[in-house]
Amino acid sequence: MHRRALLLGVVSPLLVAAPAAAQAWNSGGAVALAQRAIARRSRAAADSALRDYKAQAHGFLFFLGQFGEGLADPPRLIKADQLELEVYWKAPASSKQRVVGWRDRAELPTDISYHRDHLGIVQNNFGAAIRLGEGDEARDVPHPLSVAGPELYDYALADTTTITLPQREVRVVALRVRPKDFTAARIVGTLYLDAETADLVRLAFNFTPRAYLDPQLEDISIVLDNALWETRFWLPYRQEIEIRRRATWLDVPARGIIRGRWEIDGYVFNLGLATSWFQGDEIAFLPKAERDSFPWPEPLAQAIQGVAEPVRQNDLERVRAEVEEIAGRRALTGLKARRLGVRCLSDLVRANRVEGLTLGAGLVWRGGGDRRELRLVSSYGFADRHPKGSVAAVDRVGRGALEAALFSEVRDVGDERVIAPLLNSFSSQEFGADYGDYYRADGARLTYRHGSGVRGEWSAALGRESIRSLAVTAEPANGGFRANPALGETGVDVAQLAVRRRSEGFAVRRDVHYELVTEAGRADGGNSYLRIAGTGHVLLPAGATRLLVRAQGGMASGALPAHRSFVLGGRGTLLGEEFRRWGGSRMALAHVEWRVPLPFASLGLGPYARIPRQLTLAPYVAAGWVDRPVADTPWRATPGARVTLGLGIEWLGVFRIEAGVGAQSRRAGFAFDVTRDFWGIL
Repeated sequence: MHRRALLLGVVSPLLVAAPAAAQAWNSGGAVALAQRAIARRSRAAADSALRDYKAQAHGFLFFLGQFGEGLADPPRLIKADQLELEVYWKAPASSKQRVVGWRDRAELPTDISYHRDHLGIVQNNFGAAIRLGEGDEARDVPHPLSVAGPELYDYALADTTTITLPQREVRVVALRVRPKDFTAARIVGTLYLDAETADLVRLAFNFTPRAYLDPQLEDISIVLDNALWETRFWLPYRQEIEIRRRATWLDVPARGIIRGRWEIDGYVFNLGLATSWFQGDEIAFLPKAERDSFPWPEPLAQAIQGVAEPVRQNDLERVRAEVEEIAGRRALTGLKARRLGVRCLSDLVRANRVEGLTLGAGLVWRGGGDRRELRLVSSYGFADRHPKGSVAAVDRVGRGALEAALFSEVRDVGDERVIAPLLNSFSSQEFGADYGDYYRADGARLTYRHGSGVRGEWSAALGRESIRSLAVTAEPANGGFRANPALGETGVDVAQLAVRRRSEGFAVRRDVHYELVTEAGRADGGNSYLRIAGTGHVLLPAGATRLLVRAQGGMASGALPAHRSFVLGGRGTLLGEEFRRWGGSRMALAHVEWRVPLPFASLGLGPYARIPRQLTLAPYVAAGWVDRPVADTPWRATPGARVTLGLGIEWLGVFRIEAGVGAQSRRAGFAFDVTRDFWGIL
């Protein structure tokens, strides 16, 4: 970093985390500060002390995927790009950026192509009007510090932070902005201004729904940080942008995210740059051979790790929370309020031995953005001839969410899935291999969830369920189905308390995930039970490889209902054992896997698709134990611990082939599946 720069980056977290002052919109002090800032922007363009400059910009672009019900889990890295830019500026407003280095790595197959302006930084703090995605995502959105700003925006003073620098103290004032008309294309956010000069120090904002031109856009969040150079000029220092998209035709819980992170340094001033240098496109590129030969100081994987942690801290999530506070209950998403919507693709079509071929549909209504939601899902099984469905209403305030639900649904007895749902439907329909044991639950539930820390959450639920056994009603195209176990006919009052820590989900070398659920229930007739169950994993680095440890287990009291048994064996638990041969009221399962990346041939899928050039070899050992069989169930206790030795192979980050041999059974088992990250949407 240039020694004459006084950097704001060290205090940016203070600006974000400071408690918000009471908002008094359009007070005399707020409007006066806004007017000073508008005037300062106009004078800065004519400041003869800064004629031009050159700088270096170091950037990352990440393409991420977020999957699963509620989109609660962190996003998964699909593709990473690292760029090196030369940045030029000349008064009054000429800008030029040259990409001199560019390298990338795909974790999953993708044909993502970025807009040109995503490959560079924002200069002049957007000028008078904000434009993104070369005008395809947002354009002609008035800046709140443009000349027209006071006619279009409201202003409110918030907190003040004092930064002590060697030359002087800088008092930074937060100025919140919102549109006078939320139905127009505007921004909502916070400006941080130098109280003495009214220079813009930091800008953090989202857009109103009308600003989004692409119907797939859910929202865009932007943070621009400036630094003080030559004790006089506030110029770009750090920038972050996050663009979130959802499909328009169906509200499946899947989200695509483009996340950019830039740092700018190496400023050199008043070089006498020629006007001709700024002709042509603002963002230009050196020839590919020169970009590919850029002397990067470290491997790409190491560089991604260096920037992944600050990205995982998700400053932009805090920005969105602050923007929502400014907007009140007004919607800030570009998505339609009413859409066709299901929780996963299996809500549309599935097959199993107790329902047969089942078709479904769903609708979702949202208000206040994503804060209020009403979701209806219905289905009909052509073999059992029984309609099923659910109605769920959710209200979110801050990090808390209250959900009320009515349901009539078919459930599997296992706590954890053992196969991707759509793959199980195909296996059931075509080959008679159904990896589930089912019962029907009709009832109602009230649940409260609350976020804790960055990735934690706790929840409490109360419900009433009527449990019914199900018989096999379908016939497969080939082979025959095994019997579905009888799991009782009873009503149960249930209370649950759960704590969980979500996976990191982003370019991680280390990861911790866990979920612990305590359940207390009382069956009709007076029998009460207590059940404690947990699952989790730990991912640890081992040189260039990874060590994955998964654990699952639980214990329950003697009056445990049959449908709450723990089950073990076969696919998803102990490959090489008979599927769900074992079960009871106590269970433990451990899986230790050594994940070794290996180079592999890259295959082309069209002219633009990027295919990962590696596969993962994963030898593993798994051990499981079950005790105290539950009365009137077909499962029995294991005679000691059961051990499986196996090998998994993952390709493209999507498919997994697995083989396992039971140490006691001497049987071999094989399984083909998609990786677990995608099960939630299938």
